[in-house]
Amino acid sequence: MLPQNQENNKNKEIFSKFFYKFLSHEKNKNLILILGLAGISLIFISNFFRDKEHNPKKTPEIKSNSDQYSERMEQNLEEIVSNIQGAGKAKVLVTLENSIETVYATEEKKNKEAAEDKTNGETTRKKESDDCEKKYITVKDSEGTEHALAVTEIQPKIKGVIVVCPGGDNPTVQQKIINAVTAALSVPSNKVYVTKSNI
Repeated sequence: MLPQNQENNKNKEIFSKFFYKFLSHEKNKNLILILGLAGISLIFISNFFRDKEHNPKKTPEIKSNSDQYSERMEQNLEEIVSNIQGAGKAKVLVTLENSIETVYATEEKKNKEAAEDKTNGETTRKKESDDCEKKYITVKDSEGTEHALAVTEIQPKIKGVIVVCPGGDNPTVQQKIINAVTAALSVPSNKVYVTKSNI
């Protein structure tokens, strides 16, 4: 019986000879290469899908101030119209002519200069320049970043309002809805359209 080390060496030799013979054929080399590439590809694909499952990328929905403004109005109007007798559950769309405009605090510096040209003691030409320099007033936040100081916001003008509800085909209900919307938003009645929903 061979000692353990010699037996291991003999097994290694047999395996090396077999592997060498196997690799000496061109077809077998190509097969190993293809299998290796397929294995690597499978590893990459499985990692890609695993990452996608565990970390689904969600792009946060960023809404502008104007979008938030119109959404708030729509929700308020839906609640008001839905409470009008005969209207039913309403859906409202508010369209805006422009976006919210922010007015920032400014300071002005005026420089006035006057110059005269004199010939023989008489003024021949007067020259005046009036320069005005406008600068935004800035404030620092808790992180030390400077921002322009907002004074007020000018709300956008309303282009039109559409109200859709089950009672939208009843002339009496229509008039009540138009009266409510025009009173709430201070818009003329020709900017409000009321129609019946199919629900």
